[in-house]
Amino acid sequence: MTIGIDFGTTNTVVGLAAPDRPTRVVTFDHGDILHDVYRSAICFEKVMEQRGFSVETSGGPWAIEKYFSSPNEVRFILSFKSHVASQLFEKTRVFSKVLEYSDLMAEFIAALKANADVDLDAAGGPVICGRPVAFVGHSPNDDLAMARYDDAYRQAGFAEPIYVYEPVGAGYHFASRIETKARVLVADFGGGTSDFSIIEFERDAAGLRATPIGYAGVGIAGDTFDYRLINNVVSPHLGKGSHYRSFGKELEIPADYYTKFAKWHYLAMLKTTQTMRELEEFRRTSSNPKLLSDFIEIIQNDWGFDIYRAVSKTKTELSTQPESRFELKKGTIAIDRVVRRAEFEAWIAEDVATIAETVDALMTRHGLGPGRIDRVFLTGGSSYIPAIRTLFVERFGAEKLAGGGQFSSVAHGLAEIGLSGDMDKWAVRSDAAEALRVHAG
Repeated sequence: MTIGIDFGTTNTVVGLAAPDRPTRVVTFDHGDILHDVYRSAICFEKVMEQRGFSVETSGGPWAIEKYFSSPNEVRFILSFKSHVASQLFEKTRVFSKVLEYSDLMAEFIAALKANADVDLDAAGGPVICGRPVAFVGHSPNDDLAMARYDDAYRQAGFAEPIYVYEPVGAGYHFASRIETKARVLVADFGGGTSDFSIIEFERDAAGLRATPIGYAGVGIAGDTFDYRLINNVVSPHLGKGSHYRSFGKELEIPADYYTKFAKWHYLAMLKTTQTMRELEEFRRTSSNPKLLSDFIEIIQNDWGFDIYRAVSKTKTELSTQPESRFELKKGTIAIDRVVRRAEFEAWIAEDVATIAETVDALMTRHGLGPGRIDRVFLTGGSSYIPAIRTLFVERFGAEKLAGGGQFSSVAHGLAEIGLSGDMDKWAVRSDAAEALRVHAG
């Protein structure tokens, strides 16, 4: 049996494939709900004991439950995949523990394994792990990210992980539907990155044959769209754009606090003694101290996930409705605002344009016009956003677009690649794949 792990910024999905049965995803039985995705969240709970305290770790829906219900002090972290390629993130302190990035990821994978409906250590086959074509962040370090992946997976008990680009996994799974030769553009919209691959598939008597043509990626995806919503809807209610007085001058509250606040992977890191002290100084001389008090209250009480749920609801509703009501009520904070799709599309227009440029550059690099693409497979949560779909309809035509398994196609495909018997063609660290990646630029 082969294991395919799609470790995502927002969700993590694990696929299982065997020659004699259909591919399936691992499920997680949390209370009365059977989940087939595992939220990429981790919660550390400080449990007091007779002699000091211990730290208990939970992941996925168990982490969310602890965040909302634990009477103890907790540290809740979202979207930590976004730190993997950052040289600025070296370690973080969780109560008495100092965790490097790979330790944090390893704890998450260990929690996932403990909650899975199957013993993943007993699977016996290769473990195929997805990775983005382009990691997210400013000046992301690819080598650092892969070293951290290696360390984390090995700490968690997967000694020899094999890496495949995430959109390739999605494309391989989609190809199981193809009966004739087809050149497929796969667009995989995750939480942190949007990744694209062009693969030529052909089915003959020996089965499915595939030839990878090229890859591209950009660090713009679901979290970026969340950022735009927070920046335009939430942050103005928390002091963004307001002023404070210093040495007789009126100055604007530094925007960097709100930039970090609007990014899930930074939000949990804002709660430091220094940041709290700085914000309190701004509040004392602010032109609108109530807004700064609310900002401080959100950070101190770790209400980031409450914001995430409100943002996610609005973003989802705007995919099918012309407007959505954004509501957030916590403590003394009350935000109630109608967000129109036209507003949202204006906020993300530059991001969508960058995604379009990435796709166009990939096509140009390989001398392909829209007419030479037979099918376009869209996967990932942001593929539901109308502005994203319009981008591909305008270039390729609605009749070429296909979707399905938006949250599981990558994991399915990774596990199925593990059965292909031709890993050198797909593994990122093989000579062939490395040469193709360099050529794809």
